[in-house]
This record gives sequence, structure tokens and C-alpha cells, in this order.
Amino acid sequence: MARKVVYWASTGLACLALFGSLSYLTGSEQVVAGFAKAGYPQHLRIVLGIAKPIAAVVLLLPGFALLKEWAYAGVTFALVMATISSYLSEGGAKWILPLALLTLVGVSYFTRPPSRRLSATKHDLAAQP
Repeated sequence: MARKVVYWASTGLACLALFGSLSYLTGSEQVVAGFAKAGYPQHLRIVLGIAKPIAAVVLLLPGFALLKEWAYAGVTFALVMATISSYLSEGGAKWILPLALLTLVGVSYFTRPPSRRLSATKHDLAAQP
């Protein structure tokens, strides 16, 4: 039961943050300036503004085990790069936020129930409470 609570809490918080990436699509000065300061092209902002919320939806929906693996991988890659980029371009402690989000995604990944895993077998599903 505790594992289920940890899974849903970490997944919910991570997905809420991923939905926040929709702000990348607004073109606000702060977002545009942040991407420019890091040296990223603006079309990456658009791609991430679309891909991260889609990944959040995939992580929340039941089924789609293979797609979930890809969503976890893509989000992990994006957050690792965001942590490094933020550390190198921003200075200060701003890099802690993407690292904290990466930690939430990791907790979600490792506590997910067997029914949300790619390698789920009938035995795993039968043992699930």
C-alpha cells in the first residue's frame, strides 16, 4: 500500500510539473530568454512544450507499457540535460529544481506497479493487490 502511495504521489507531482512545460509554448520573455541564455534554439522550446505534457499524459494513463518506457526515458534525458544546462548557465542553486524533478521521475519509475511495466507477466499481475 505504501509503495502505491509513493508511486502515485511522485507520478502526480512529476506530471504536474511536466504539464507546466506548456508555458514554453506561450513565448513569454522569461522562457525565451532562458532558452537563449542556455544557448538553445527556440524550436527546442516548442518541441519540449509539446513533448513533456504528452509524456505526462502517457505516464498517467493505464496501459501503453512500451510508450511509458519511452516517456520515462525521454523525460529523464530532458531533465538530466536541464540540470546540467541550468548548472552551467544559470549559476546559483537553480539547477536543484530539475534535479528534484528528475528524482521524482526516478521514484515514480522504480515504484510503479507491475501492471505499468513493460515486463509484466501474468504472475506479476496476479500477485498485485
